[in-house]
Amino acid sequence: MSAASTPSGASPSAATRVAVLMGGPDAEREVSLMSGAEVARALSAAGGFDVVPITVLRATAEEILAARPDVVFPIVHGPWGEGGPLQEILEELERTRGIGFVGPRARPAALAMNKIATKSVASSVGIRTPRARQVVRGEILDLEPPLVLKPADDGSSVDLRICLDADAVSRGRAELEPRRDRLMAEEYIRGREVTVGIVNGEVLPIIEIIPAVEFYDYEAKYISDATRYQLDPDLPAPVIEELRSATRRIFDAIGLRDAARADFMVDARGAWFLEINTAPGMTTHSLVPMASRHRGVGMPELCGSLVRAAQARVAAARGSGAVDRRAVLPMSRPGALPG
Repeated sequence: MSAASTPSGASPSAATRVAVLMGGPDAEREVSLMSGAEVARALSAAGGFDVVPITVLRATAEEILAARPDVVFPIVHGPWGEGGPLQEILEELERTRGIGFVGPRARPAALAMNKIATKSVASSVGIRTPRARQVVRGEILDLEPPLVLKPADDGSSVDLRICLDADAVSRGRAELEPRRDRLMAEEYIRGREVTVGIVNGEVLPIIEIIPAVEFYDYEAKYISDATRYQLDPDLPAPVIEELRSATRRIFDAIGLRDAARADFMVDARGAWFLEINTAPGMTTHSLVPMASRHRGVGMPELCGSLVRAAQARVAAARGSGAVDRRAVLPMSRPGALPG
């Protein structure tokens, strides 16, 4: 944990104390550390925030409470940090201590992290999405190549394989199944890759991703400067509307809030929804900050607006009596609150 910093010109007593959680136990830890550093820097630059960056493995309620935050800004990627477990702790802190947090509640977070379940929700609200199957170790896969093998509950293109033929599928399964409990096979859509962010209910400008390599992998996302990004790409008007509408509908159908980013492929038939990320990256290469800047909102204002949204929810809950500061939770399980 690093020391708190009070923005220049802000009174310590008036500043909102924000704990920025980063790190986590999952494959995207390094991305989270980069995102967390950018969020902390942006909030400090915004003014009015007393920023406490906290690097965690699996944060406990005690560890978070030790920072004495008014709001928690989790930017922890992967199944633990954005798939529900961390959100369960944050929900209890919100209910019992009146500490707001940025991002979805635990159930929507868990649903969005499960790519197969998310695709089912998308289909139920009329959003086109590629056919997919859960990959069961040792069982025949009834989805013909070309297909994409990917973890059903991870992001940043970690352990993703494009398999153009049956031999590639066999090799991909042999490589991934020993280290992944939940794999998904998804119909491969060849086309243009686009992403659409949504922040505080507003759909952001569309971004087309044009990698210098065949596939937009981890290095292309976070390290390479060769990847090109086209803001407001030249797409048919009906496809643009389909992308924007699908992003808002899946966001609402899952029950998300604050910020998310939906990923699509676009071919001659239209837009194909792939997945939605509820803790989108905030690195210098990340797409939600890029789209936000394109509409004239920089990182300080973007991050500040997310913190203020979390504060407003707590204020509304306090007014309705939903925050129970008298609650004392048992200490018998990890993450339970101290009395």
